[in-house]
Amino acid sequence: MGLRDLFKPRQDKFLKLLIGQASKTLEGMEALEDYMRDGDEEAAKRVIRAEKEADELRRILIDELNRTFVTPFDREDIFALSRAIDDVIDYGYTTVDEMTILKVEPNDYLRKMAAVLREAAEKLHLGILRLQDYPHVALEHATRAKKLENLAESIYREALADLFQGPEDVHHIVYMLKMREIYRHLSNAADRGDEAANIIGNIVVKMM
Repeated sequence: MGLRDLFKPRQDKFLKLLIGQASKTLEGMEALEDYMRDGDEEAAKRVIRAEKEADELRRILIDELNRTFVTPFDREDIFALSRAIDDVIDYGYTTVDEMTILKVEPNDYLRKMAAVLREAAEKLHLGILRLQDYPHVALEHATRAKKLENLAESIYREALADLFQGPEDVHHIVYMLKMREIYRHLSNAADRGDEAANIIGNIVVKMM
């Protein structure tokens, strides 16, 4: 057994944990998309469950990083990618949480943004799945995820513009404040997905 083989189980563990995180984030974004259809309570619970399970995977990954000398990629990249992926599902959770607290119903803009975020989460998941064996394919998925982030930001700006065109009365101002905060959560999720895609790209470049 060579030195490379000796460290292989540890290396595989990091990749599996990152894939697990990306899978839970995708699961959460799928549930978020379902929630945005009609505000279904069961879908909200699925988002919350996915976020908690993703957090646990991140805790394990950080513990492994602290106890492992050799990692398959730069430990800084592993940590940053894990954090960015976790942030995506975190913002999915806070979106559902605030919509529940503020008693906000889903609208077409929220549905569109959630659909784009779910698709971006799919690309991130595929990018991490292909990272070790097919880095060029991973980069293609990351590039597509970045394009979806741009689309999400475009919908976000459109939603804000529409929001500020409403009637100038107290009820609409209250509604506007609520919606602006919720739109921002989804925009932040898109930003963190873009960051995850950038980190995947950085890892691929370092592998070449």
